[in-house]
Amino acid sequence: MKAKNLYLATALCAGSLAFCNVANAQDVFVDDAVTVTEFTCDNTTHYFSNWRNNWFIELGAGAGQPLVERGNVGDAMNTVDGKKWTAAYSVGFGRWFSPYLGFRIKAIGGALHWDCPVAEAPQYGWSRSKHVNLQAELMWDMFNSLGGVNEKRVFSIIPFFGIGGDANWDFKNHFGEQPAATNIARAGSTYKPKSVQWTLPVSAGLQFRLRLSKYVDFFAEARATFYGDNWNNVATGNSIDAHVSAMGGFSFNIGGRGWNKFNECQYVSQIAALNGQVNDLRAQLLACGQQVAALQAQLPCPEVVQKDCANAPLMATVRFTINSDKIMPTEEVNVYSMAEWLKANPKEKIVIAGYADKDTGTSEYNMDLSQRRAEAVKNALVNEYGIDASRLETKAFGSDVQEYPSHNDWNRIVIFKQ
Repeated sequence: MKAKNLYLATALCAGSLAFCNVANAQDVFVDDAVTVTEFTCDNTTHYFSNWRNNWFIELGAGAGQPLVERGNVGDAMNTVDGKKWTAAYSVGFGRWFSPYLGFRIKAIGGALHWDCPVAEAPQYGWSRSKHVNLQAELMWDMFNSLGGVNEKRVFSIIPFFGIGGDANWDFKNHFGEQPAATNIARAGSTYKPKSVQWTLPVSAGLQFRLRLSKYVDFFAEARATFYGDNWNNVATGNSIDAHVSAMGGFSFNIGGRGWNKFNECQYVSQIAALNGQVNDLRAQLLACGQQVAALQAQLPCPEVVQKDCANAPLMATVRFTINSDKIMPTEEVNVYSMAEWLKANPKEKIVIAGYADKDTGTSEYNMDLSQRRAEAVKNALVNEYGIDASRLETKAFGSDVQEYPSHNDWNRIVIFKQ
Protein backbone atom coordinates (compact mmCIF):
# COMPACT_ATOMS: atom_id res chain seq x y z
CA MET A 1 0.00 0.00 0.00
CA LYS A 2 2.85 2.33 0.81
CA ALA A 3 4.48 1.55 -2.55
CA LYS A 4 1.28 2.51 -4.37
CA ASN A 5 1.10 5.74 -2.45
CA LEU A 6 4.73 6.43 -3.33
CA TYR A 7 4.06 5.88 -7.04
CA LEU A 8 0.99 8.08 -6.89
CA ALA A 9 2.86 10.81 -5.07
CA THR A 10 5.68 10.64 -7.62
CA ALA A 11 3.25 10.97 -10.54
CA LEU A 12 1.36 13.81 -8.94
CA CYS A 13 4.56 15.66 -8.08
CA ALA A 14 5.81 15.29 -11.67
CA GLY A 15 2.50 16.58 -12.98
CA SER A 16 2.55 19.49 -10.62
CA LEU A 17 6.04 20.47 -11.70
CA ALA A 18 4.99 20.19 -15.35
CA PHE A 19 2.40 22.85 -14.57
CA CYS A 20 5.11 25.10 -13.16
CA ASN A 21 4.94 24.01 -9.51
CA VAL A 22 1.22 24.23 -8.92
CA ALA A 23 1.66 22.04 -5.84
CA ASN A 24 1.09 25.16 -3.84
CA ALA A 25 -2.05 25.97 -5.82
CA GLN A 26 -4.09 26.34 -2.65
CA ASP A 27 -1.95 29.29 -1.62
CA VAL A 28 -1.85 30.74 -5.14
CA PHE A 29 -5.46 30.57 -6.24
CA VAL A 30 -7.54 31.03 -3.15
CA ASP A 31 -6.87 34.76 -3.09
CA ASP A 32 -7.12 35.09 -6.89
CA ALA A 33 -10.47 33.38 -7.42
CA VAL A 34 -12.37 34.72 -10.42
CA THR A 35 -15.95 35.84 -10.01
CA VAL A 36 -18.54 36.32 -12.75
CA THR A 37 -18.68 39.98 -13.68
CA GLU A 38 -21.78 41.92 -14.62
CA PHE A 39 -21.08 43.57 -17.99
CA THR A 40 -22.90 46.63 -19.27
CA CYS A 41 -23.03 48.08 -22.79
CA ASP A 42 -24.90 50.81 -24.65
CA ASN A 43 -25.94 48.57 -27.60
CA THR A 44 -24.21 50.89 -30.07
CA THR A 45 -23.20 49.40 -33.42
CA HIS A 46 -19.78 50.56 -34.59
CA TYR A 47 -18.88 50.56 -38.29
CA PHE A 48 -15.41 50.24 -39.78
CA SER A 49 -13.75 49.19 -43.03
CA ASN A 50 -10.38 48.56 -44.59
CA TRP A 51 -8.63 51.70 -45.88
CA ARG A 52 -8.90 50.30 -49.43
CA ASN A 53 -12.70 50.32 -49.37
CA ASN A 54 -15.34 52.97 -50.15
CA TRP A 55 -13.34 55.08 -52.62
CA PHE A 56 -15.18 56.57 -55.59
CA ILE A 57 -14.72 58.60 -58.79
CA GLU A 58 -17.43 60.96 -60.11
CA LEU A 59 -17.94 62.16 -63.69
CA GLY A 60 -20.66 64.71 -64.42
CA ALA A 61 -21.99 67.37 -66.78
CA GLY A 62 -24.68 70.03 -66.62
CA ALA A 63 -25.16 73.77 -66.85
CA GLY A 64 -24.05 76.80 -64.85
CA GLN A 65 -25.17 80.40 -64.50
CA PRO A 66 -23.00 83.27 -63.14
CA LEU A 67 -24.82 85.70 -60.88
CA VAL A 68 -22.80 88.91 -61.20
CA GLU A 69 -23.53 92.63 -61.39
CA ARG A 70 -24.64 93.99 -64.76
CA GLY A 71 -26.16 97.15 -66.00
CA ASN A 72 -26.88 98.75 -69.34
CA VAL A 73 -25.98 102.34 -70.05
CA GLY A 74 -27.89 104.50 -67.64
CA ASP A 75 -28.93 101.56 -65.39
CA ALA A 76 -27.84 100.88 -61.83
CA MET A 77 -24.88 98.51 -61.88
CA ASN A 78 -26.08 95.96 -59.35
CA THR A 79 -28.70 93.88 -61.16
CA VAL A 80 -28.28 90.19 -61.96
CA ASP A 81 -28.43 88.57 -65.38
CA GLY A 82 -30.22 85.23 -65.29
CA LYS A 83 -30.28 84.25 -68.96
CA LYS A 84 -26.73 83.08 -69.63
CA TRP A 85 -26.67 79.37 -68.83
CA THR A 86 -23.62 77.57 -70.25
CA ALA A 87 -22.32 74.00 -70.20
CA ALA A 88 -20.32 72.87 -67.16
CA TYR A 89 -18.30 69.71 -66.57
CA SER A 90 -17.03 68.06 -63.39
CA VAL A 91 -14.81 65.28 -62.09
CA GLY A 92 -14.49 64.21 -58.46
CA PHE A 93 -12.52 61.79 -56.32
CA GLY A 94 -13.18 60.89 -52.70
CA ARG A 95 -13.88 58.34 -49.97
CA TRP A 96 -16.55 57.61 -47.39
CA PHE A 97 -14.82 57.37 -44.01
CA SER A 98 -17.99 56.08 -42.33
CA PRO A 99 -21.60 55.41 -43.37
CA TYR A 100 -22.30 59.01 -42.38
CA LEU A 101 -19.40 61.22 -43.53
CA GLY A 102 -17.30 61.39 -46.69
CA PHE A 103 -14.72 63.66 -48.28
CA ARG A 104 -14.06 64.48 -51.93
CA ILE A 105 -11.98 66.72 -54.19
CA LYS A 106 -14.13 68.05 -57.04
CA ALA A 107 -13.17 70.12 -60.11
CA ILE A 108 -15.80 72.04 -62.11
CA GLY A 109 -15.08 74.03 -65.25
CA GLY A 110 -16.51 75.54 -68.39
CA ALA A 111 -17.29 78.79 -70.16
CA LEU A 112 -19.13 81.71 -68.52
CA HIS A 113 -21.43 84.25 -70.19
CA TRP A 114 -22.96 87.35 -68.64
CA ASP A 115 -23.84 90.98 -69.50
CA CYS A 116 -21.88 93.69 -67.73
CA PRO A 117 -21.36 96.84 -69.81
CA VAL A 118 -19.90 99.84 -68.03
CA ALA A 119 -21.60 103.14 -68.78
CA GLU A 120 -18.38 105.19 -68.93
CA ALA A 121 -16.43 102.65 -71.01
CA PRO A 122 -18.43 99.91 -72.75
CA GLN A 123 -15.24 98.22 -73.92
CA TYR A 124 -14.67 97.09 -70.33
CA GLY A 125 -18.02 95.35 -70.04
CA TRP A 126 -16.58 91.85 -70.43
CA SER A 127 -19.26 89.25 -70.91
CA ARG A 128 -17.34 86.02 -71.53
CA SER A 129 -14.62 84.03 -69.82
CA LYS A 130 -13.49 80.51 -68.91
CA HIS A 131 -13.03 79.18 -65.42
CA VAL A 132 -11.98 76.13 -63.37
CA ASN A 133 -13.03 75.63 -59.76
CA LEU A 134 -11.34 73.08 -57.44
CA GLN A 135 -13.16 72.33 -54.16
CA ALA A 136 -12.42 70.21 -51.08
CA GLU A 137 -15.83 69.16 -49.78
CA LEU A 138 -17.29 67.41 -46.74
CA MET A 139 -20.28 65.16 -47.52
CA TRP A 140 -23.01 63.98 -45.14
CA ASP A 141 -25.26 60.99 -45.85
CA MET A 142 -28.44 62.30 -44.30
CA PHE A 143 -30.48 59.10 -44.70
CA ASN A 144 -27.89 56.88 -42.99
CA SER A 145 -27.60 59.37 -40.12
CA LEU A 146 -31.32 59.85 -39.57
CA GLY A 147 -32.81 56.59 -40.78
CA GLY A 148 -30.17 54.02 -39.82
CA VAL A 149 -27.36 52.52 -41.86
CA ASN A 150 -28.56 50.51 -44.86
CA GLU A 151 -25.85 49.45 -47.32
CA LYS A 152 -28.47 48.56 -49.94
CA ARG A 153 -30.50 51.78 -49.73
CA VAL A 154 -31.50 52.78 -53.27
CA PHE A 155 -31.93 56.54 -52.80
CA SER A 156 -30.00 58.98 -50.61
CA ILE A 157 -29.80 62.75 -50.14
CA ILE A 158 -26.30 64.07 -49.42
CA PRO A 159 -25.73 67.71 -48.39
CA PHE A 160 -22.17 68.96 -48.88
CA PHE A 161 -20.04 72.01 -48.07
CA GLY A 162 -16.59 72.94 -49.30
CA ILE A 163 -13.87 75.52 -49.88
CA GLY A 164 -11.32 75.80 -52.64
CA GLY A 165 -9.84 77.95 -55.37
CA ASP A 166 -10.99 79.29 -58.73
CA ALA A 167 -9.16 80.57 -61.83
CA ASN A 168 -11.16 82.79 -64.24
CA TRP A 169 -9.45 83.84 -67.50
CA ASP A 170 -9.82 84.64 -71.20
CA PHE A 171 -12.07 87.64 -70.55
CA LYS A 172 -13.75 89.13 -73.63
CA ASN A 173 -16.33 91.82 -74.01
CA HIS A 174 -19.41 91.66 -76.18
CA PHE A 175 -17.24 92.76 -79.13
CA GLY A 176 -14.90 89.80 -78.59
CA GLU A 177 -12.11 92.10 -77.38
CA GLN A 178 -9.64 91.40 -74.58
CA PRO A 179 -9.64 93.94 -71.70
CA ALA A 180 -6.98 96.65 -71.90
CA ALA A 181 -4.48 96.99 -69.06
CA THR A 182 -6.02 100.28 -67.89
CA ASN A 183 -7.82 100.96 -64.66
CA ILE A 184 -11.08 102.90 -64.77
CA ALA A 185 -12.61 104.34 -61.65
CA ARG A 186 -15.73 106.18 -60.74
CA ALA A 187 -17.54 106.90 -57.53
CA GLY A 188 -18.50 103.69 -55.80
CA SER A 189 -16.83 101.29 -58.26
CA THR A 190 -13.40 100.25 -59.51
CA TYR A 191 -12.48 98.19 -62.59
CA LYS A 192 -9.11 96.46 -62.60
CA PRO A 193 -8.77 94.31 -65.69
CA LYS A 194 -6.52 91.28 -65.27
CA SER A 195 -5.69 88.39 -67.54
CA VAL A 196 -6.53 85.87 -64.76
CA GLN A 197 -8.64 86.37 -61.64
CA TRP A 198 -7.76 84.08 -58.72
CA THR A 199 -10.38 83.77 -55.97
CA LEU A 200 -11.10 81.57 -52.93
CA PRO A 201 -14.77 80.54 -53.12
CA VAL A 202 -16.98 78.54 -50.79
CA SER A 203 -19.73 76.24 -52.03
CA ALA A 204 -22.71 74.31 -50.71
CA GLY A 205 -25.36 72.12 -52.23
CA LEU A 206 -27.32 68.89 -52.32
CA GLN A 207 -26.61 65.64 -54.12
CA PHE A 208 -29.40 63.17 -54.89
CA ARG A 209 -27.90 59.70 -55.30
CA LEU A 210 -29.58 56.70 -56.94
CA ARG A 211 -27.88 53.32 -56.52
CA LEU A 212 -27.76 51.40 -59.81
CA SER A 213 -25.53 48.52 -58.76
CA LYS A 214 -22.80 47.57 -56.30
CA TYR A 215 -20.30 49.54 -58.37
CA VAL A 216 -22.23 52.42 -60.00
CA ASP A 217 -24.48 55.24 -58.72
CA PHE A 218 -26.31 57.92 -60.65
CA PHE A 219 -26.33 61.37 -59.07
CA ALA A 220 -28.04 64.70 -59.65
CA GLU A 221 -26.47 67.67 -57.90
CA ALA A 222 -27.35 71.32 -57.34
CA ARG A 223 -24.78 73.72 -55.94
CA ALA A 224 -24.15 77.41 -55.30
CA THR A 225 -20.62 78.85 -55.17
CA PHE A 226 -19.80 82.28 -53.73
CA TYR A 227 -16.84 84.46 -54.80
CA GLY A 228 -15.32 87.84 -54.08
CA ASP A 229 -16.64 90.79 -56.11
CA ASN A 230 -13.71 90.76 -58.54
CA TRP A 231 -14.39 87.22 -59.82
CA ASN A 232 -15.62 88.42 -63.22
CA ASN A 233 -12.96 91.15 -63.44
CA VAL A 234 -15.44 93.85 -62.41
CA ALA A 235 -15.76 95.11 -58.84
CA THR A 236 -18.98 97.07 -58.41
CA GLY A 237 -22.50 96.71 -57.11
CA ASN A 238 -22.92 93.71 -54.79
CA SER A 239 -19.83 92.68 -52.82
CA ILE A 240 -20.27 88.97 -53.60
CA ASP A 241 -20.47 87.23 -56.96
CA ALA A 242 -22.01 83.79 -57.27
CA HIS A 243 -22.33 80.85 -59.62
CA VAL A 244 -25.12 78.28 -59.55
CA SER A 245 -25.05 74.97 -61.38
CA ALA A 246 -27.08 71.81 -61.85
CA MET A 247 -25.34 68.58 -62.86
CA GLY A 248 -25.94 64.92 -63.36
CA GLY A 249 -23.52 62.04 -63.75
CA PHE A 250 -22.22 58.74 -62.46
CA SER A 251 -20.18 57.72 -59.43
CA PHE A 252 -17.97 54.63 -59.77
CA ASN A 253 -16.86 52.58 -56.77
CA ILE A 254 -13.16 51.68 -57.14
CA GLY A 255 -12.73 49.66 -53.93
CA GLY A 256 -14.72 47.34 -51.75
CA ARG A 257 -18.12 48.73 -50.83
CA GLY A 258 -19.73 48.26 -47.44
CA TRP A 259 -18.97 48.27 -43.73
CA ASN A 260 -18.00 45.78 -41.06
CA LYS A 261 -20.08 45.98 -37.89
CA PHE A 262 -19.25 45.48 -34.24
CA ASN A 263 -21.61 45.61 -31.26
CA GLU A 264 -20.03 44.88 -27.90
CA CYS A 265 -23.36 43.73 -26.46
CA GLN A 266 -23.27 40.68 -28.75
CA TYR A 267 -20.24 39.38 -26.87
CA VAL A 268 -21.33 39.99 -23.28
CA SER A 269 -22.90 36.53 -22.92
CA GLN A 270 -19.81 34.92 -24.45
CA ILE A 271 -17.55 36.76 -22.01
CA ALA A 272 -19.71 35.66 -19.08
CA ALA A 273 -19.64 32.04 -20.29
CA LEU A 274 -15.86 32.10 -20.67
CA ASN A 275 -15.59 33.64 -17.23
CA GLY A 276 -17.59 30.71 -15.86
CA GLN A 277 -15.31 28.23 -17.62
CA VAL A 278 -12.28 29.92 -16.06
CA ASN A 279 -13.88 29.56 -12.62
CA ASP A 280 -14.53 25.84 -13.20
CA LEU A 281 -10.98 25.18 -14.39
CA ARG A 282 -9.43 27.10 -11.52
CA ALA A 283 -11.60 25.15 -9.05
CA GLN A 284 -10.43 21.86 -10.56
CA LEU A 285 -6.82 23.00 -10.45
CA LEU A 286 -7.24 24.04 -6.84
CA ALA A 287 -8.64 20.60 -5.95
CA CYS A 288 -5.68 18.89 -7.65
CA GLY A 289 -3.28 21.15 -5.79
CA GLN A 290 -4.90 20.22 -2.49
CA GLN A 291 -4.53 16.49 -3.26
CA VAL A 292 -0.87 16.96 -4.17
CA ALA A 293 -0.26 18.92 -0.97
CA ALA A 294 -1.90 16.18 1.11
CA LEU A 295 0.27 13.44 -0.46
CA GLN A 296 3.40 15.53 -0.14
CA ALA A 297 2.72 15.85 3.57
CA GLN A 298 2.85 12.03 3.87
CA LEU A 299 5.74 11.10 1.62
CA PRO A 300 8.91 12.84 0.43
CA CYS A 301 8.57 13.92 -3.16
CA PRO A 302 11.29 12.51 -5.43
CA GLU A 303 13.44 15.09 -7.07
CA VAL A 304 12.10 15.79 -10.57
CA VAL A 305 13.64 18.01 -13.19
CA GLN A 306 11.43 21.08 -13.47
CA LYS A 307 10.01 21.78 -16.92
CA ASP A 308 10.54 25.27 -18.28
CA CYS A 309 7.15 26.80 -18.96
CA ALA A 310 8.52 29.88 -20.67
CA ASN A 311 8.15 28.19 -24.08
CA ALA A 312 4.74 26.65 -23.46
CA PRO A 313 2.62 27.09 -26.63
CA LEU A 314 0.08 29.86 -26.67
CA MET A 315 -2.95 28.23 -28.27
CA ALA A 316 -4.85 31.34 -29.37
CA THR A 317 -7.99 31.37 -31.51
CA VAL A 318 -9.24 33.77 -34.20
CA ARG A 319 -12.95 34.48 -34.37
CA PHE A 320 -14.87 35.73 -37.43
CA THR A 321 -18.20 37.44 -38.07
CA ILE A 322 -20.99 35.63 -39.85
CA ASN A 323 -20.27 34.69 -43.52
CA SER A 324 -16.87 36.44 -43.41
CA ASP A 325 -13.27 35.35 -43.88
CA LYS A 326 -11.79 38.74 -42.98
CA ILE A 327 -9.75 38.98 -39.78
CA MET A 328 -11.36 41.57 -37.52
CA PRO A 329 -9.09 44.22 -35.94
CA THR A 330 -10.08 42.89 -32.50
CA GLU A 331 -8.70 39.44 -33.44
CA GLU A 332 -5.38 40.56 -34.94
CA VAL A 333 -3.73 40.40 -31.51
CA ASN A 334 -4.34 36.61 -31.46
CA VAL A 335 -2.62 36.21 -34.84
CA TYR A 336 0.28 38.29 -33.49
CA SER A 337 0.51 36.10 -30.36
CA MET A 338 0.64 32.94 -32.47
CA ALA A 339 3.37 34.48 -34.65
CA GLU A 340 5.45 35.35 -31.57
CA TRP A 341 5.12 31.76 -30.28
CA LEU A 342 6.22 30.34 -33.62
CA LYS A 343 9.24 32.67 -33.65
CA ALA A 344 10.15 31.54 -30.12
CA ASN A 345 9.79 27.87 -31.17
CA PRO A 346 11.36 27.71 -34.65
CA LYS A 347 11.15 23.90 -34.87
CA GLU A 348 7.44 23.69 -34.14
CA LYS A 349 4.77 23.23 -36.80
CA ILE A 350 1.07 23.91 -36.37
CA VAL A 351 -2.25 23.09 -37.99
CA ILE A 352 -4.61 25.99 -38.69
CA ALA A 353 -8.10 24.51 -38.41
CA GLY A 354 -11.05 26.47 -39.81
CA TYR A 355 -14.69 26.04 -38.77
CA ALA A 356 -18.14 27.50 -39.57
CA ASP A 357 -21.40 27.55 -37.64
CA LYS A 358 -24.03 24.95 -38.57
CA ASP A 359 -27.07 27.25 -38.38
CA THR A 360 -26.17 29.26 -41.51
CA GLY A 361 -25.19 28.05 -44.96
CA THR A 362 -25.05 24.60 -46.48
CA SER A 363 -22.44 22.01 -45.51
CA GLU A 364 -20.60 22.52 -48.81
CA TYR A 365 -20.58 26.31 -48.50
CA ASN A 366 -19.42 26.17 -44.88
CA MET A 367 -16.58 23.83 -45.81
CA ASP A 368 -15.33 26.36 -48.37
CA LEU A 369 -15.84 29.25 -45.92
CA SER A 370 -13.84 27.48 -43.18
CA GLN A 371 -11.02 26.79 -45.67
CA ARG A 372 -10.93 30.49 -46.62
CA ARG A 373 -10.80 31.45 -42.94
CA ALA A 374 -7.86 29.14 -42.33
CA GLU A 375 -6.07 30.45 -45.44
CA ALA A 376 -6.66 34.07 -44.33
CA VAL A 377 -4.91 33.37 -41.00
CA LYS A 378 -2.07 31.50 -42.73
CA ASN A 379 -1.54 34.38 -45.19
CA ALA A 380 -1.43 36.85 -42.31
CA LEU A 381 1.23 34.80 -40.49
CA VAL A 382 3.33 34.44 -43.66
CA ASN A 383 2.93 37.89 -45.23
CA GLU A 384 2.72 40.10 -42.15
CA TYR A 385 4.96 38.27 -39.68
CA GLY A 386 7.38 36.34 -41.92
CA ILE A 387 6.51 32.82 -40.72
CA ASP A 388 7.73 30.06 -43.07
CA ALA A 389 4.71 28.64 -44.91
CA SER A 390 6.15 25.10 -44.64
CA ARG A 391 5.50 25.23 -40.89
CA LEU A 392 1.79 25.91 -41.41
CA GLU A 393 -0.88 23.43 -42.51
CA THR A 394 -4.50 24.42 -43.08
CA LYS A 395 -7.49 22.14 -42.56
CA ALA A 396 -11.16 22.86 -43.14
CA PHE A 397 -13.85 21.28 -40.98
CA GLY A 398 -16.80 23.42 -42.11
CA SER A 399 -19.86 22.93 -39.97
CA ASP A 400 -19.51 19.13 -39.87
CA VAL A 401 -17.44 19.49 -36.70
CA GLN A 402 -18.67 21.90 -34.01
CA GLU A 403 -16.03 22.64 -31.40
CA TYR A 404 -18.65 24.52 -29.39
CA PRO A 405 -21.92 22.58 -29.83
CA SER A 406 -23.71 24.62 -27.16
CA HIS A 407 -22.77 27.98 -28.65
CA ASN A 408 -23.37 28.09 -32.39
CA ASP A 409 -21.81 31.55 -32.96
CA TRP A 410 -18.53 30.45 -31.35
CA ASN A 411 -17.87 28.04 -34.23
CA ARG A 412 -17.07 30.91 -36.64
CA ILE A 413 -13.46 30.36 -35.67
CA VAL A 414 -9.94 29.27 -36.52
CA ILE A 415 -8.14 27.13 -33.91
CA PHE A 416 -4.38 26.51 -33.78
CA LYS A 417 -3.37 22.88 -33.15
CA GLN A 418 -0.07 21.01 -32.92
